[in-house]
Amino acid sequence: MLKIAIAGLGNVGGSVVRLLQQQRDLLRNRTGKRLAIVGVTALDKGKKRSCDLTDINWVQNPLDLAATDADVVVELIGGASGVAYDLVKAALEAGKHVVTANKALIAEHGVKFAALAEDRGVSLMFEAAVAGGIPVIKTLRESLAGNHVQSVQGILNGTCNYILSSMWDRGLDLEAALKEAQDKGYAEANPSADIDGVDTANKLAILSALAFGTVPNTSNMTLEGIRRIVPTDLAFADDLKCRVKLLGSAHGDASGIVQRVGPCLVPLSSPLSQVSGAMNAVMMRGDFVGDVLLYGQGAGGPATASAVVADLVDVARGNKTPPFGQSAEKMQKPSVKASDSSRYYIRLQVADQPGVVAAIAGVLRDESISIEAIIQRGNEVAGSVPLVIMTHRSPAVAIRRVMTKLLQLKEIAEPPCLMPIEE
Repeated sequence: MLKIAIAGLGNVGGSVVRLLQQQRDLLRNRTGKRLAIVGVTALDKGKKRSCDLTDINWVQNPLDLAATDADVVVELIGGASGVAYDLVKAALEAGKHVVTANKALIAEHGVKFAALAEDRGVSLMFEAAVAGGIPVIKTLRESLAGNHVQSVQGILNGTCNYILSSMWDRGLDLEAALKEAQDKGYAEANPSADIDGVDTANKLAILSALAFGTVPNTSNMTLEGIRRIVPTDLAFADDLKCRVKLLGSAHGDASGIVQRVGPCLVPLSSPLSQVSGAMNAVMMRGDFVGDVLLYGQGAGGPATASAVVADLVDVARGNKTPPFGQSAEKMQKPSVKASDSSRYYIRLQVADQPGVVAAIAGVLRDESISIEAIIQRGNEVAGSVPLVIMTHRSPAVAIRRVMTKLLQLKEIAEPPCLMPIEE
């Protein structure tokens, strides 16, 4: 028997309990063991839940789960600090396996906890921390173990993908699309972690660690959310046979790795452009396997519970691998590549007067940025009009200098919207 303690009984936690109960016989046949819940905890014992907690021991203090006779502690509280951190640390120190869906915790403390798990001879599993029910962690850690992974990128946040899809499908502005996402339960009351890219950054840090053998790190990422995206951008993207997607992207070579989170123009020829609604997709490239694409439910109770239970099955079967695919002591700080290059889309709201284009072109010329096309369309609003510039492939560092200089032009009515064009 595998004895399981669960901390956190929200949408995911309740779904984990329900899955373990409903699939009891299936799981026993596949593992040779009975997977039994021996303790649970949450903030409110009296709250009505979607699962049956009859005859399951309720523990008032989450940290006490580490002192029970459970073999594995499932942490579904969330957050990089506080109770979640203390519980995972206490459980590992007590020699218990840990399964978590906590991307913030793994992105910030994953290597330290991996070292502790290896020292105690137990597993630290976090399949559910990235892309919900999509088995991306196992794919990178196990299926691609014989490859040098060259790149990993994907749509890792279902909330943002739903918002952008709604803006495109029905012409909504971001505020209206966000309200709809909140009404449907796809977005939190405070959605900043999603729409500002923080959630995607934590997930990308974990994927980069698995792909490149580096310590998870968000501080060296280029990070931007979707707040500046307006329906005009989606219309221009359509003209360019692209869709706007919030992507987390990382690629590496001998000179280092580049990590970026932000909105991008994705050509219709890319599978990622076709991912709509709250779905997720991850593309990986290995030197032997080539391209691999995973697609599916990136969030939600049942999908995430599926990933949590997959980790529990590995524990029950005795499948123990280093959490990041190699010993924690071999994980290195990422060497940050000095620069990257791409074609870029720049949307400017400019004064409707002579000489504006010449002034903007001068800024790009001074940074040796070559213009591929200039597109102007749309009606004048408060004396300004939208202007889009498409660049040829240009270094990211030069583009950042251009953006700083453009903000200083009196002809620019608002901060520009900048998006790379995925090749």
